[in-house]
Amino acid sequence: MPQVEASVVIKGDPQAVYALAKDMESYPQFMSDVVAIKVVERSPGRTITDWHARLQGKPMRWQEEDLFDDSQPHIHYRQVSGDLKKFEGDWIFEPVDGGTRVTLTVDFELGIPMFAAMLNPVAKLVVKNNTESMLKGMKEKVEGRP
Repeated sequence: MPQVEASVVIKGDPQAVYALAKDMESYPQFMSDVVAIKVVERSPGRTITDWHARLQGKPMRWQEEDLFDDSQPHIHYRQVSGDLKKFEGDWIFEPVDGGTRVTLTVDFELGIPMFAAMLNPVAKLVVKNNTESMLKGMKEKVEGRP
């Protein structure tokens, strides 16, 4: 199963950056690959969200469970239904000199075992680019850049 990890240092307080990450419905405002996100269920420390995104211009839809650990701060997400067989990972927020290191991990499986050897390297590159784009959007939002 392909795994992707990307990180960026954002000039901002870890709790403020984490609060922005928890506001998933705002992602389309500053993340170019995210078309729409809707919270369909909310309880303390948990949401279920519907996602509509584009990966290399191709539409992707899924529903995920998001678990929030405000004491760390940390978000764990996992697909509960959608286009991939498996899609889960973590948002990790660490204080560093000058701000917050945000690390986004993605563990996914296409669900096409016969073609996995051929498709996984391409899919991994696409997911890596998308992950870096999301982090870039968050950095620009927090740091006030267009």
